[in-house]
Amino acid sequence: MEKQTRTPVINDQERAKKISNTMHPMLLMVIVVLFCAVLTYILPAGQYQRVEDEAIGKEIILAGSFTNEQRTPATPMEILTSLTRGLQYGADVIFFLFIIGGMFAILNGTGALSVGIANLLRKLRGRELLLIPICMVFFGLGSSFLGNFEEFLVFVPLMLACCMTAGFDSLTAVGIIFMAATAGYAGAIANPFTIGNALQIAGLETASAMSARVVLFVLLEVASIGYLLWYAHAVRKNPRISGAYVYDQEYNRGKCLDLDSLPALNLRKTLVILVFALGIVFAVWGVITQGYYVDELAAVFLVVGVVGGIVGGLRAGEICNNFVKGCHDMLLPGLMIGLAHAARILLEDAHVMDSILRAIAGLLTNVPNVMMAGGMFVAHEAINVFIPSGSAQAFATMPLMVQLADNVGLSRQVAVIAYQLGDAFTNILAPTGGEILAALAICRVPFSKWIRFLLPLFIIWWVISFAFLAVATQIGL
Repeated sequence: MEKQTRTPVINDQERAKKISNTMHPMLLMVIVVLFCAVLTYILPAGQYQRVEDEAIGKEIILAGSFTNEQRTPATPMEILTSLTRGLQYGADVIFFLFIIGGMFAILNGTGALSVGIANLLRKLRGRELLLIPICMVFFGLGSSFLGNFEEFLVFVPLMLACCMTAGFDSLTAVGIIFMAATAGYAGAIANPFTIGNALQIAGLETASAMSARVVLFVLLEVASIGYLLWYAHAVRKNPRISGAYVYDQEYNRGKCLDLDSLPALNLRKTLVILVFALGIVFAVWGVITQGYYVDELAAVFLVVGVVGGIVGGLRAGEICNNFVKGCHDMLLPGLMIGLAHAARILLEDAHVMDSILRAIAGLLTNVPNVMMAGGMFVAHEAINVFIPSGSAQAFATMPLMVQLADNVGLSRQVAVIAYQLGDAFTNILAPTGGEILAALAICRVPFSKWIRFLLPLFIIWWVISFAFLAVATQIGL
């Protein structure tokens, strides 16, 4: 009898069973929203007073001004309407995603991006791992200097196609972007939204301790790149060890490009790639020199999509159809962002957000002075789950942390570094991080698989953070 050969691909029945047993990402976020609603019935209500800081032109909390209030838990109607309110609050990022999805669908409709990526990867054949450090340095620097994070969602479809074709997986695609961006946020060198605000609130010069932050950035980025290189190499050798293997087989297998039978990169396709590249360059210039944010970037990429479609030979109707299809692909990521905001809105409306902040900060009063910097870091990590915005967290926590640092004789500079570290890592660990949920939804990977993939690096990040803060405290940074 002829021996049957086993196919390395999971059969359809097994794949369908595994996928059906996975919790839908929307259900996860609904549970988070309901949990926050329950907290409004349990936690005490209260608020800090806010005062205008003339130096930065923003309201910051007034340390020691917390007052208790009558509890006003979320009503059933407020819980139900929190989704629409969350969608409205996150509308800028959600519609940015729609336009990004539409742009990529138009460019993909011309065939230019797939041909361009395939040609690039064919030239790198045997050296595909080089994509990881090159791209991660780019994303890390963007976060460290410019505070880019949600803007990087534009690169998820492109990076997914690159990684699937190179023999990596979708987790690697998300990791290249958001592990690098998180390390850049934690090792912020000149991020105006985090370090800029925190240093001003602490009364320190913007350029102070710059060399120390450069060292921190390098340590975190090198650790992130090393971890992802190890993981991607292992996945290429044995794809089944990937937590995303089943989902990539079901949803992302079609994104792999045939590098051996490439269509010609003709003039039209070359011009489309040039339009896309110029759009990226213009967007970076706008962010650096003009302060472009989500609205302006959406406008730039909308023009890129339309012009790219015209140059690529698409008719007006084809451009519109592709744009609508791209928006449809971003519907689930948009809903995930809306649900993430809904959870926070319920806590803020019930006036328990400040109570959470006060409780976490209050735990630091019992921390020994030699462990205070590490305690501040952990406190910020916890607060970051509820206040994922870097600038909002600076305004809410730094007045408290500066006062606490002064009371125990800790350098304000160390307190700022504890803040910048604590503001970063839980952005891509907690389900309240809307951007990471959006990226995972684009790749159709469950949040639970991301957590397992991230956890070893998360521990490495924490070890580096504690060690760095310990040294900074000892040398009196």
